[in-house]
This record gives sequence, structure tokens and C-alpha cells, in this order.
Amino acid sequence: MKKLVVNILKYLGFLSLGVFLFWLSFRKLNLTEVWNEIREANYYWVALALIFVLISHFFRSLRWNLLINSMGYKTRFSTTFYALMVGYMANTAVPRMGEFMRCGVLARKEKIPFNALFGTVISERLFDLVILFLLLLVVVVTQWGLLGEFVLRMTGPFTASIISNLTVLIILAVVLLIIFAGLLYGYIKFRKKLNHLPGYKRTHDLITGLAQGVRTIDRMKQKGLFLLYTVFIWFFYILMMYVPFFMLPETSDLDFMAGVTLLAIGSLGIVAPVPGGIGAYHFIAKAVLTELYAISGNAAGSFAVITHAAQTLLNVLAGAFGYLVLFFLDHKPPRNEKA
Repeated sequence: MKKLVVNILKYLGFLSLGVFLFWLSFRKLNLTEVWNEIREANYYWVALALIFVLISHFFRSLRWNLLINSMGYKTRFSTTFYALMVGYMANTAVPRMGEFMRCGVLARKEKIPFNALFGTVISERLFDLVILFLLLLVVVVTQWGLLGEFVLRMTGPFTASIISNLTVLIILAVVLLIIFAGLLYGYIKFRKKLNHLPGYKRTHDLITGLAQGVRTIDRMKQKGLFLLYTVFIWFFYILMMYVPFFMLPETSDLDFMAGVTLLAIGSLGIVAPVPGGIGAYHFIAKAVLTELYAISGNAAGSFAVITHAAQTLLNVLAGAFGYLVLFFLDHKPPRNEKA
């Protein structure tokens, strides 16, 4: 009960943060003009962007199948795709819940161990984090004249905070390192005794399964195909950001590199621990468009609202459809005998 209350309070806290950032983004805008921009936008480009989103999810499902198959488990593409969409739907309500949900759905449908699936998700997320970092690096290096002052202004308070608390951070790091070394020493020395503790085998199997999933990229034979799918995923992500520029007159002159920049920096808002990225995405997208590309606040706010709402709606509808298909319409037997 106590854990439930803590989780609810944590969720409400992050939701409040998102609402605050949303209010902060729009408090000085002319809401009538924002609404007019939204009403008069050319939604053909939004629809095209959503098609690109689905194509990126298509390649993400193919890539996930590579990881799963490399562990010796069989999956159908359709099952993996629908499980992925259910996960995106869950993310719109609870941050990071989607990773658990898509693994749970696929584990139940195809009889694959959940911990192994979750390990593959950790593996691909870590890989995508590297790609995002490289994308940010390319954006900063190629557009330093445009981004330099913006980056310094945005990171200045954080950097100053680190410098002012450097001694405390070093002490904390040393303490954590000592604790980790002590736990590792204790595990090695008393490993045989730990085998008899209640729950040890279950915890050990869980960690082993996670490790098996995380190592899938290294063990996978089709690394070239994995990289190709990754390129397609991120290419269609960029198109997803670039194409909607044409829906508003004021953003229609922005180039392809502006789409790359918005994706790289805007992704930080999507991964923020707020439900569906609400508020955080709007705040960052508006800041990028106004500060870097001199787009008016009203147009930038309209762009953020339309793109976020469209992707959220797509995730909810596609996720609900995927859940309906998997558990009410698809009666095919699982591809694997037991989880």
C-alpha cells in the first residue's frame, strides 16, 4: 500500500512538472493566435509525418526481432509490431511503462521469458542513446555558430551547479565505488551461502536473463542488418520532424538540418520523466524554434502542440488497435513452447 501511494505521488509530481512546463511555454503567447495557427494548419503534412512515424516503428520492430531471434526465440513480425505499439500507448500515460508493457505483451503472446525480452530493450535503448548523442554532437559541431550561445545559455546553470558542488560529487562517487566494491567482494566470498537464501535463485535467473538480452547486439550475426534498420529508424524520425514544417507558413522555410536539430534536442523532452513528454517537449521545441530559428512564439507553440498531439493520438489509437488484435482477434498459437 505504501509503495502504491509513493508511486501515485511520484506520478502526480512528474505530471505537475509537465503541466508547469506547458504553462511556462504558453503563458506569454496570444492563445487566440495560437488557436488560429492550429486551425489553419495544412494537416496533409501532419498525416504524411505520421506515416513516417509508422514506418520508423516498422523498422524498429524488425530490429527488435533480430535481437530476439539471436537468443533462439521465434517471433512474428506482426506480434512484435503490435506489442511495440501497445508499449508506446502505455508511455503516453506512464513514463517508461511502455518498455515493461511491450515486453509483457510479447512474453505472454509468444511465450518468451520476460527478463530476456527486457534485456533486449535495454540493449537497443542504450544503442539508441549512443545514436542520439552522436546526432547531438553532429548538430552542435556543424551548427556551432547557431547553437553555441544557445547551448551555453541552457547548460550554464547546470555547469555552474556541478562546479560549485564538485567536492561533494567526488566524495559521493568515491562512497558509491566503495559500496560497489564491498558488495562485489561479499558476493564472491559468500556466493555459496547466498545460494540458499530465499529468492536468490529467482533474482539470479532474472539478472542472467537481463544480461542475456543486453548482450544480444554483440552476439548477433546480422550486425549489418541491425545497423541498416537503425539508419532507417532515425532517418524516418528526422522526416517525422522535418515534414510538419510545411504545415505552417512561418516554419515552411526551415531546412532539413533544422529537422535534425529539432529531433536531436527535442528528443530530450520526449525522454523526460513526464507522461507522454507533455510540457517538456513543448518547452524544448518552442525554445529551439524561437531561439535558434527566430520563429515567433505563437507559431512555435502551435507547431509543438500539433506535432505532440498528433503523435500522442497515433500512439493511443495504434496501441489500442494492437491490443485488440493480439488478445481478441489473433488466436494463433505461440511460436515458443514455454517461457
